Amino acid sequence: MPLKDDFFQYQAQTSPHPLAMEISHAEGSYIYAKDGSKYLDFVAGVSACSLGHKHPRVIQAVKEQLDKYLHVMVYGEYIQEPAVALTKLLAQHLPAPLEKTYLTNSGTEAIEGSLKLARRVTGRSEIIAAKLAYHGNTMGSMSVMGYEERKQAFRPLLPDVSFIEFNNEDDLNFITEKTAGVILETIQGGAGFIIPSDNYLQKVRKRCDEVGAVMILDEIQPGFGRIGTLFGFQKYNVVPDIVVMGKGMGGGLPVGAFTTSPQLMDQLQDNPKLGHITTFGGNPVIASACLATLQEITESDLMAATLQKEQLFRSLLIHPLITEIRGEGLMLAFMTPSAEITNQVILKCQDQGLILFWLLFEPKAVRITPPLTISEEEIKEGCRIILSVLDQIEA
Repeated sequence: MPLKDDFFQYQAQTSPHPLAMEISHAEGSYIYAKDGSKYLDFVAGVSACSLGHKHPRVIQAVKEQLDKYLHVMVYGEYIQEPAVALTKLLAQHLPAPLEKTYLTNSGTEAIEGSLKLARRVTGRSEIIAAKLAYHGNTMGSMSVMGYEERKQAFRPLLPDVSFIEFNNEDDLNFITEKTAGVILETIQGGAGFIIPSDNYLQKVRKRCDEVGAVMILDEIQPGFGRIGTLFGFQKYNVVPDIVVMGKGMGGGLPVGAFTTSPQLMDQLQDNPKLGHITTFGGNPVIASACLATLQEITESDLMAATLQKEQLFRSLLIHPLITEIRGEGLMLAFMTPSAEITNQVILKCQDQGLILFWLLFEPKAVRITPPLTISEEEIKEGCRIILSVLDQIEA
């Protein structure tokens, strides 16, 4: 049976019409299909492959760890050098008091841990999230998803969850002494790459301090250099109580984490013991890949270059069917007049050898989140394809 038939018969799909490209290999900014086609990747595994595909430093770190040991014990019991080195380096690049990191297997698991921790340290139950927020798809993360259409079929979800409008200062009054935690994306992803305006995050910080609520910032997409700083909150001059990360930290391997102060994190150790537990979190092979990724991002000029590359994108993507370009750095999305045009752009660009993708809740948006390592020539080539495709589309 052809591989494509096996894919549809045996592997679960997440949508009725997956792109179903048969992958041969990937390297740098390119993905290669089994039919010999070559695709310039403007998506990077949905912001996950920060250093592109098969980055030499990441591959070398993984190979070296493979020769030592794989999984040896559940999280937090044994001292494993890759995880210790990774969490120490993270602390060195984060502002006080963000120092202690819990490594997980995915971003959504890290969100779950952060929500539990907010309730644990405050003794309160209410969680406040943003409308059109996306934080993952497990039950707790889905509970703070601000998009009812995607979660109605799975109710009942977590109780005591309320929603405010991102960038709406008046809604901050809903944060009260009953609130355990406020969870926000630093930049709203699924909603269409919405940037915080008018010092909004600083005002959320102030309100959380006034009522004793835990401020959680989800950096799973903007984190690890994508908008010019290691984490987005550093650009917006605010420090959360908990920062959640994932995607871009793993060099292409599955991982997540949440970081907070020792004072807060240590409360997961006892009363009850094993307040948050995972078997494979901190896996030494994945931690090695994360460490190599973080070292490469922080030791190179990649973060600063994202802002130059953003300007290149903005200077090239000028077309009557591009109504707006949202986002920052290499977390960009251009808007078209309709969902139909967006669909045509993404599918026709793939036919022309360029990978683009959708956003979750904004049907008119076209995602551009390439590897941080993408070259200016590759950007120019991809934008040439986009403009050529747009020229073929009737508004």
